[in-house]
Amino acid sequence: MTGGLIDVHAHFTTEDYVRAAIAAGHHEADGMPESYWPHWAVEDHLALMADAGIDRAFLSISSPGVYFGDAAAARRLAREVNQAAARITRTHPGRFGYFASLPLPDIDGALDEIGHAFTDGADGVVWMTNTAGHYLGDPRLAPVLAELDRRGAVVFLHPTSCAGHEALALGRPRPMVEFLFDTARTVIDFILSGAAHRYPHLRLIVPHAGGVLPLLADRLELFATLSEDTHGPSASELLHRFHYDLAGTPTPSQITALSTITTPEHLLYGSDYVWTRRPQVFRALTTLDTTWPGTDPTWRQLTTRNAHRLLGATPDQTNNVT
Repeated sequence: MTGGLIDVHAHFTTEDYVRAAIAAGHHEADGMPESYWPHWAVEDHLALMADAGIDRAFLSISSPGVYFGDAAAARRLAREVNQAAARITRTHPGRFGYFASLPLPDIDGALDEIGHAFTDGADGVVWMTNTAGHYLGDPRLAPVLAELDRRGAVVFLHPTSCAGHEALALGRPRPMVEFLFDTARTVIDFILSGAAHRYPHLRLIVPHAGGVLPLLADRLELFATLSEDTHGPSASELLHRFHYDLAGTPTPSQITALSTITTPEHLLYGSDYVWTRRPQVFRALTTLDTTWPGTDPTWRQLTTRNAHRLLGATPDQTNNVT
């Protein structure tokens, strides 16, 4: 297995996790039909990887995350899913890695879980775009960001429903539109609050080819002069620092927009499996294969090289964060 794709945006579930989420009221997670809740199996994921040319996938829990209003329950659930991911990684060395879930906004619980998860082989953390309404720039989250910055950790952002989604989403599933705006909301907050400048060693992966961020970048730069921190890097410089996965709808127009805020060296592959079903995974691959400019390296070689650089994603390495 050399040179195949590295998938940084890959999800898993456990039966206990799905039961806990549904029991907490997430029957229709983020407005999706209850029947859409995926029941992940390692054999199915490995089959997808073989057919798609994916050497390694970094697993994470998707929205709605692990916090459902009870801090103690969130700590237990985070530990359970992280231990499950660690077992999968050890059982299939070189094929899987994982981004640990954190019981945010419980700061003490999150700090404790960071220590445990990285000791147990985590490759980074998954961070919901908002945690009970708290965005990346919220000063209450500073101790967790500081610890992740100290470790030089990879932080994989994943969108989730925002407060007030009942009115904003107009009754439609939040992943369709609102997820893209909540990603922009938290990245913009990260920049304008000064947190992105204060934590320069934190390695952020922004999902879905940046979503609507490329279209808001000029406006963000315009308003950045009104922020609390105007002495550090510009907004465009900070956007350029982040990495961006190509999950979702990596169409030519989306890639063209993304190229206005980043360079090819910051692009990563993401399938969004298992929430994105197998046919849609291959549809996105076909789009990339047929519409990506005929460059050397190809998009597959490029994103794989970038992932190796970011994550040390070699078959005999299970953790690159100390």
